[in-house]
This record gives sequence, structure tokens and C-alpha cells, in this order.
Amino acid sequence: MTHVTLRSEFEDLIDPYAPVGQTGTGFEFTEGPIWHPADQYLLFSDMPADVRRRWDARRGVVEVRRPSNKCNGMTYDAELNLIVCEHATSSLIRERPDGRREVLASHFENQELNSPNDVCVHSSGAIYFSDPWYGRMPVYGVERPRQLGFQGVYRVPPGGGAPKLLVDRHLFDQPNGLCFSPDERLLYINDTVQALIRAFDVEADGSLANPRVFASGIRSELEPGLPDGMKCDQRGNVWVTAPGGVWVYSPAGELLGKVRLPELVANLAWGGPDFRTLYLTATHSVYAIPTKVGPRHEPYMSARRGAAGAPSTAPAPNLADGNMQLDPKRCAMILQDLQNDVIMDGGAFAESGAPAHAREQRVVDNVRRLAEVARSRGVVIIHVWFIVEAGAPGVTLNAPLFEGLVDSKAMVRGSWGAAPVSGLEPRPGDFIVEKMRMSAWEGTRLETILKATGRDMIINTGAWTNMSVEHTARTGADKGYFMIVPEDCCSTMNADWHNASVNFALQNVSVVTNADAVIKALG
Repeated sequence: MTHVTLRSEFEDLIDPYAPVGQTGTGFEFTEGPIWHPADQYLLFSDMPADVRRRWDARRGVVEVRRPSNKCNGMTYDAELNLIVCEHATSSLIRERPDGRREVLASHFENQELNSPNDVCVHSSGAIYFSDPWYGRMPVYGVERPRQLGFQGVYRVPPGGGAPKLLVDRHLFDQPNGLCFSPDERLLYINDTVQALIRAFDVEADGSLANPRVFASGIRSELEPGLPDGMKCDQRGNVWVTAPGGVWVYSPAGELLGKVRLPELVANLAWGGPDFRTLYLTATHSVYAIPTKVGPRHEPYMSARRGAAGAPSTAPAPNLADGNMQLDPKRCAMILQDLQNDVIMDGGAFAESGAPAHAREQRVVDNVRRLAEVARSRGVVIIHVWFIVEAGAPGVTLNAPLFEGLVDSKAMVRGSWGAAPVSGLEPRPGDFIVEKMRMSAWEGTRLETILKATGRDMIINTGAWTNMSVEHTARTGADKGYFMIVPEDCCSTMNADWHNASVNFALQNVSVVTNADAVIKALG
């Protein structure tokens, strides 16, 4: 079967002749695929049969739960607890590995939910889910009256609590698949009846804003299929079930191509040891297709059973023998304060000497080179930016550094000065952290991201070696993280200040090395 290329970028994502393998067949209607990253198996639901099954390469397909409460969408949280949308109970459930069952959401304003359908987890631990009423229809659920008069999308806070309605009550007919963009700034939600995908901005408090149509007309008179399951890949492309298989949209909403399958597809999820196999639940079968691209990094993907997100107790890396080795799956790379106001001529702090020292260190070239290799190895990339609103509200004038920032009108959101320097812009899949202090930890979501992605080794790069980089290394060491500082990926106002920090303070809280050594250590 040949897939359909509409734009050349599609063939960077999947071979147009990629084989469509049948993993299992003979089911009534399959849904909810999710790959277990530690035990290497695919979990999926057969809704009409009220059965949950799993597949692995050694045993094939086996039944794991009957009845399954006609479960639909499934995912894992950062601790590898299974999050399940149940049609028969109209509930969102957390199932722990020891068998304990917890109801996360079942009612809104004292009325039963319709039937939670699909679900995704934010790096903060918040859980987002859609609530159409398919689970109150025959076959796919248990036929019964609806209590709510609308179909919504909800958020369960990181610590639990009542679900919060995120969208206008009458915006969706049947909200279905949903997924975050790689940087979690966007949430995509599709509507099966309206045959479209909407994009929403994700606000700092987890709410949604600025709804707009991302893609529409996802239907055909010639082939069955409508928007149902949906996932975002690591480059920000959106893969959605559609007529004939799966349609792939660029981050700009351009239709790049179509993945063709012999059956109506309901949902999809990446899996396999390297997350480069796309598993698709279709009407009577489950299929697997190799891809060139992987998924956006979900919180569960780095989890290790029994220790998800916890700092490791493994020994710190040692450069004494010149043979440091770093596990990319445990590493995050921080790019801190590499903004125009800080290290570019014409920036607010240009007179400090920072641009000249950045050039002397070749910091932009070295950071870019290291980041490209790190991304290719699976290292999480985190951009940390100093950002203030116009007038710098909330910045206390308790130190000369902050006084200078306010006096210079520097790092103002939306300005050229606050933007990342050319060549170090975020890529799809990177994270962005904003701060208003020297340290990347202070008042930010940095540690939330590290725990969600299971990272305990930090490659610490950026401007202000003796301030931001050093403060971040000190706090990281105190928190139990292994700090690695490639000194040629850092700069400050002059060589003397840089060398004083590198040769003394940083030696006590981090492994000080260089970009080439880190690249070699990542394998």
C-alpha cells in the first residue's frame, strides 16, 4: 500500500512505501492504544467486546481485563499509572500497577459526565480529557439518558480535584481526540461531527484561550473516516485519523500527506523501543507502521518503573579518566539567558562587554552544535529566558543586577531584546521556561519538567557564567541533580569573571568540561 505525499515534507516523516503490518485481528472495534515504555508492550481496548488487551513481541495478543467498562482512550502519567476513559461508568480512572483504582473525574456541577473519551497528560501532572456522549450510545457504551446538556473538554489539576470545564459549552458537537504541541503551548482538540481540529493557547494556569480552527473539512464522500484519535509528533506535526487512514498536518495547518490503511482507523500511538513505530487501532485489527519521526515527548515516556521522575542515586559522572559517559535518557540541556539584550551588539547590556566575550567563547556556535547533537540523542532541551512585562512589574530592586535590568528596560516580553539570539530559537519538542531571577530554578516550572521527563543530569549552558549558570548549578547540586557545565558553551562580561567561576565555584558543584567532551559522552 502506497501512502499519499501532498508536500515533500511528508517524506521526511514516513517512507511513502512504509509497510503496514497487522499486529492482531479478529476484534470488534479497537481503540485507546498506548505503549508501556518500561515493559515494552502495547495496550488497547476492544470497546464493543468490553475487553482490554495487550500485545508484545514475545506473547502476541493476550486479554488483560474483562469487563473493561468499555474503556476508550488511555495514557500513562509520569509514574506509569494507567489513566483510562471509561464509557460504561462515565468516569476518568487512574489504575495503579498494584491494582488500586482511583476515580479522577465522574461529575461536573453534580451531573454525571457524558463519557470521557480521550485523554492526555501535561508535564505539570494536570490531566486533560474530552467528554462526548458516544459512551451513552449502543455498542460503544451503555445506552442511557444524558445528564449534561453539552459536550465539553476538562482539566483535572495536578494534585487532583474537581474537573474544570475549559471550553465554551456549545463550541463542540462531539469533542474527541486531543494532544499537546511539543512545547505544550498549544492544545489541539478535534470534533468528529464538525470534522475539524481546533487549536487553543495553553495559559500559565492551565486554562485554554484563543480558540481557532486549525484544520477543517476532514471528511470524504468516497471513504469512511472522521477525526477521532490524534497525536502530535516531535516536530509539531499533527497526525489525525481521517478518511482512508491518517492525515498529517504541519504546525501551520498544511496537509502534508495521508497514511493509508485497509480499515477505518480510530486511534494511534507511537511505541517500540525507540518510539519509531506507529500503532493504529482500526475497526477489526491493530496495525504497525515504521516512521522516521517520533512523538512529542510525553511525561510517561522517560519513566522508569518504581522511580519515575525521581533524581537518580547513580554516581556522578567522572571526567578524571577522560571517558565520561552520559545516558541521553537521563539528560536535559539548559540554554539560559541566550537572548539579544544579553549577548548581542545593540542589546541592553552591550556596554558590559558581554557581546565581545560571547564572541570570544564562540558560545552561540558551540551551544547550537551541542544542542543539535543532544536533540538527536533524545536529550530534553529547555530554553530558560529572563522575561519581564513592560515596566518590569514584580521585579524587586534588591540587587544592582535587577536595578540595571529595570533601568535599561531590558528583557521585555515581545521585544527584540527578549528574543533568543539567531540560531538558538526553540525547535519543536523543546521546552521554554520563563524566570525573573538569576537562577533557572527560582519561581519556575523547571523542576516540574525534569521530573515529568525523568531527567536527573543537567547540561548547563548559557550567558552570565558567574551568575545565572553558577546559581543554577549550585541549586541543582543541592537538589540532587548531576550538573555538567561545558565551559565553552557559557560566557559572561569578560574572561576574568568567567574563569573565576569556572575554575573555582563551579568546580565544587558540577563537572566542568567542554562541548566536544559532552558530545562524545552522549554517544
